[in-house]
Amino acid sequence: MSLRIVFAGTPAFAVPSLRAAASRNEVVAVYTQPDRPAGRGRALTPSPVKLEAIKRGIPVLQPESLKSQLARDALAALQPDLMIVVAYGLILPQKILDIPRHGCWNVHASLLPRWRGAAPIQRAIEAGDSETGICLMQMEKGLDTGPVLLPSPLPIGESETAGQLHDRLAELGAQVLADGLGLLRAGMRPVPQPQPETGVTYAHKLEKGEAKLDWSQPAQQLANKIRAFNPWPMAEAELAGERIRIHAALAMPLAHGQPPGRVLFAGRDGIDVACGQGALRIRVLQREGGKAITAADYLNARQDLRSAESK
Repeated sequence: MSLRIVFAGTPAFAVPSLRAAASRNEVVAVYTQPDRPAGRGRALTPSPVKLEAIKRGIPVLQPESLKSQLARDALAALQPDLMIVVAYGLILPQKILDIPRHGCWNVHASLLPRWRGAAPIQRAIEAGDSETGICLMQMEKGLDTGPVLLPSPLPIGESETAGQLHDRLAELGAQVLADGLGLLRAGMRPVPQPQPETGVTYAHKLEKGEAKLDWSQPAQQLANKIRAFNPWPMAEAELAGERIRIHAALAMPLAHGQPPGRVLFAGRDGIDVACGQGALRIRVLQREGGKAITAADYLNARQDLRSAESK
């Protein structure tokens, strides 16, 4: 039995889930954020989900809000069996959640109740978590508080960046969604499991100001931030008088006794910088206006730092 589905999503993370929803079901409409200015020219740019919907010939709706009676009427007219929400970016009022016959499902990129909120992928890496995952959740009015229908854990690689984990979770989310839809079509609706009251954490939205690293913090904490902020907003730091962006680094358990921010060693393997605890070995970095380069290439242009190699 094919389901009448309304899909709501905006960024690239939601595209694999849209494809999964459109397989063996009828996606009657796609809701996505209004086109936003992007790029140097600040031209209005459609979301990745909108582009995928257009490619598939699915009608696209882009309301600024879902709070009006007009918005409710438009959704009700579609007569959806189910609404699927994946990183949509708008709050769904209870009156919207009540319209689809089976309510609204959400694909969330964490193992709830850990990391409810806007940036679960980045916050999991920043916190040093070794595992995350996907939860297919029945939506309710609270922020990611609804009962979990299907969970699927995923280990986080020791050197994995937010961008890499994002792509793996996007594919896993589509797979979990497809499993849930298969059960629903077969008349075996996944059993909602209430989230435990303990272990709740919130993944607050990333701010660009967080990207500035403080060398007085432990090296492992800084290494986690560098992974979490790649590809955005990219970690920034002061290195021997120059502002750089750090793309890849490794925490070193060194007892150095040097002030935070001092270069301890600079060679082909990287640039070791003293931290509040241990040292950070910078492996890939970016100068202002330049592209990402290895530490070895950077040292070719910074002869003053190369001298640290022979000390």
